[in-house]
Amino acid sequence: MTQRALRSDTSRTIQAILEAAERVLSKSPAASMEQIAEAAGVARTTVHRRFASREALVSAMAAWAAGRFAEAVAAAHPDSTPPLVALYQVTANVLRVKAHWGFAMSHQDPEVARVHADVEEQCDRLFRRARDAGLLRADADLDWARRVYYALIHEAAHSRAADPDAAATLVVDTLLRGVGTDRGL
Repeated sequence: MTQRALRSDTSRTIQAILEAAERVLSKSPAASMEQIAEAAGVARTTVHRRFASREALVSAMAAWAAGRFAEAVAAAHPDSTPPLVALYQVTANVLRVKAHWGFAMSHQDPEVARVHADVEEQCDRLFRRARDAGLLRADADLDWARRVYYALIHEAAHSRAADPDAAATLVVDTLLRGVGTDRGL
């Protein structure tokens, strides 16, 4: 077997372990490494060979999920795509990641925090572009709008009621139009 095939096999094994850990820990946060190994279809020793401890596994999961999160945002080209399209695409992409990596995304370490800070900067730029394009009011508090947007994404990701595209439409519509009328104002 070639070195390349070994690396590819190792990479697939690690990914299988990370994905199994996400499934298992999402349902049972106290699950053992043995339960994770069983779900991944590998021996417990394989999990321990790849991850020295449960904490190392959870950190690897968080880093993996943060990478997918950053890729999801970047794939929408938030700095160059028209703001409305970018807002929708970022939302749909992030919801897809959150649907598969919710447990891992709830864990933070310094590297994951750096990824999230980079994504937040991209979101801030996108919201400024959205305001400049007239999608958000000129006097909108963009920090507040971003925090509301994050909360909407969080709720949509946890509702599991709709597919990511439908949920993204609901999130963006709620962000841009709200849920009330202006009659009482």
